[in-house]
This record gives sequence, C-alpha cells and structure tokens, in this order.
Amino acid sequence: MDPTYELSKKEGKVGTPERPLSDLGLLSYRGYWTRVLLDILKKHKGNISINELSDMTAIKAEDILTTLQSLELIQYKKGQHVIYANPKVLDHHLKAAGRGGLEVDVSKLIWTPYKEQS
Repeated sequence: MDPTYELSKKEGKVGTPERPLSDLGLLSYRGYWTRVLLDILKKHKGNISINELSDMTAIKAEDILTTLQSLELIQYKKGQHVIYANPKVLDHHLKAAGRGGLEVDVSKLIWTPYKEQS
C-alpha cells in the first residue's frame, strides 16, 4: 500500500481504496493506516489536525478519522474531534500493530502524474 500512497503524494492528491472493502482488505488497509498515523503522532510535537495528517500521508481524512476512532484516540470536545495522543497509549498501539511490509525508497520512485491537455 505504501507505493500507492507515495504516488498520491507526488500527485498532490489523497488516496483511498476502492469501496466496498472486503473484511481482509479493511484489515490490511487499517493496519497500514495505523502504523503510518501512529508513527507521525509519536514523532509530532504539538497539535495536529486530521486534515494536516491527510496532507502529510495522502490518506483520506475519513479513513484517518475511522482509524483513530478504532484505536480510541479521538475524543469529541466542544463540537469537534480532538486527537488524544498519550505517548504510552501510542507505544501500546504501535507494539500491537507490529511491523509493516517493505518500505518504499521514495528516491527510487520515478513517476510523472498524468496531466490532461486542454
């Protein structure tokens, strides 16, 4: 999944898998999203929004929200969703998520986004 999101980043767009997802598909994507998001939240200092996470990862905001909700890292306060990123909780979830697959060496990714001609 990492390569598809890296291509989306290069194109400046967010990505999401084709719906409906099978149970196994959701499990695979949710595992990837979990590892990526937890890694960012663990390293990030200060507040971060769902939209900022989406811009950084090319993961659709709705997928980020449902993933963080499944990890119980979202609280609803004063009419908005707030990310609750306690370092101990993040470490626990990262350990449970395990290692992902192979990482993509972005420097080796050669691709030019398609541009429609007017």
